[in-house]
Amino acid sequence: MRAHLHQIVVDCHEPKALVRFWSQMLGGDPVDRARNWSHLELPGFARLAFQPVPEGKAVKNRLHLDIAVDDIEAAVTEAVRLGAAKVGEAVTDDQGSFQAMLDPEGNEFCFVS
Repeated sequence: MRAHLHQIVVDCHEPKALVRFWSQMLGGDPVDRARNWSHLELPGFARLAFQPVPEGKAVKNRLHLDIAVDDIEAAVTEAVRLGAAKVGEAVTDDQGSFQAMLDPEGNEFCFVS
C-alpha cells in the first residue's frame, strides 16, 4: 500500500479565527465547513484543517510546522502583529536558524532559515 498525506488537523477552540491567522501567514483562502471545521488549501502541500475541540491545550505539541522564511526577524514581527507569540530567542546551529513561536491558540511552530 502506498498512501499520501491528505491533511494535517489542528485541534482548537475557534477554527474560523485560527484558519484566518494561518491564511494570512501562509496564503490561500480560508474555507469554513460543516460542524464548525475550517481548512486552508496550500498549493503543493496537504490541506491544513482546524477541528473544534472542547478541551484546552495542556502540553507541548508532539508535532509542529517548520515554516521557511528569508528573514526570521521580519517573519516574527508580522506573526506577532497577527496574534502569534515569540518563544525565547532565535537559535542558530549547524542546520541553520530557527525561532519558536505560538499561534493564537498556543500551538507551536517555528520559523526556519
